[in-house]
Amino acid sequence: MKLVKMKSIFLLFIAAMLLLAGCSLSSNESGTDTTKDGKVKLRFATWDVGDDVDLQQGMIDKFNESHENIEVVLEAYGSEYDTKITAGMGAKDAPDIMYMWNYPTYKDALEPLDSYIEKEGAEYKDNFYETLWNYNSADDQILGLPVGYTTHVVYYNKALFDEAGVEYPQAGWTWEDLQATAKKLANKETKVSGFAFSGKPDPYDFEMFLWGNNASYVDEEGNLKGNLDSKESVEVFEMFQNMAKDGYAITTEGSGATEMKSGKVAMFVYGAWGLNPLKEAGIDYGVVELPKFKNGQSVSILSSSGISISKNSKHKEEAFEFIKFWTGEEANKARIDFELPVLKSVVESEKLEEDEMKSVFYSMLEKSEGYTPASFIVEDWSQVSDNLNYVFESIFNPSTLMDPKEALKSAAE
Repeated sequence: MKLVKMKSIFLLFIAAMLLLAGCSLSSNESGTDTTKDGKVKLRFATWDVGDDVDLQQGMIDKFNESHENIEVVLEAYGSEYDTKITAGMGAKDAPDIMYMWNYPTYKDALEPLDSYIEKEGAEYKDNFYETLWNYNSADDQILGLPVGYTTHVVYYNKALFDEAGVEYPQAGWTWEDLQATAKKLANKETKVSGFAFSGKPDPYDFEMFLWGNNASYVDEEGNLKGNLDSKESVEVFEMFQNMAKDGYAITTEGSGATEMKSGKVAMFVYGAWGLNPLKEAGIDYGVVELPKFKNGQSVSILSSSGISISKNSKHKEEAFEFIKFWTGEEANKARIDFELPVLKSVVESEKLEEDEMKSVFYSMLEKSEGYTPASFIVEDWSQVSDNLNYVFESIFNPSTLMDPKEALKSAAE
């Protein structure tokens, strides 16, 4: 099977740099020790750009003003984030604090936070949604405090539903319901499709559909065979392929958001990233929980971000003081227009569980506890992901439409 090479090469580079960093963690430490006026200096790396960085700098200024002995300096890496973080780790000059998502890759260079969290007490930890800890851990160690997250939901265009005289979907619906609804909404004359999904789905995201049908890519030992190619897994791929083959659904380059903005798609699956863009585009839309399979349940993958401490930082206690602030109530509220809060207390105080849109993401969050993505289990996930990308495209590409059973069997071997 032909692999997409670039991602694998980059991950190998990361692994090599982290190995070099790991070999010298005991004898070298990162960061400048203090500022000229004797304050502890902490470097904080963010992947954000634009307005997000302005917001972050304002929050950092507030922290610095309230801490006489600590000065946090923001380093905005943007699209070069992974490259710069990896280079810093390899050169033993990683930022003290950094945003994090790919814990399995960077785990050896990150400070375990379990003991720090334990000192804060059970009430502190319990204020975070339980599901989030699984996505900010590796090898049974917590390596980051949750900062933001999104689950996935179904977005639907209310105007298209109204025009077709179709009732809006409700929580508890099934994939059979979605298909029946999509058929009613599809209109060849107006070129409206009832449902859209990516023809090149991200393997990380797509696994949630398998979970919903009591399947997964791998078992606890990381074995693909008997899992990726299981009967339940094949059923999921056949369902999506058949929706496109039958003409009431389309495959898209992205999630389907662009097509909904143009008024040509009635439903698609996406995270909270779609809320503001669709609103700004003037689309009258709603969101609903993901459908469930006959013998399954509604469950979503999480896209989660955290904040971590470099294992070789000289000032870990001060760094933890900052990441506590960064994930506290004030910071959660400050970022509320950019990402979903991770603290139960903020969700309650801001009445987000009563919010017509955002409450659905929290409902999906609670339903999705206890699932671990294959990327956290498989050691060579980058290569597996590349293989799955190729297989998924061959299944959903209109010019190939490979038989899912045969394609998945080949991939599992």
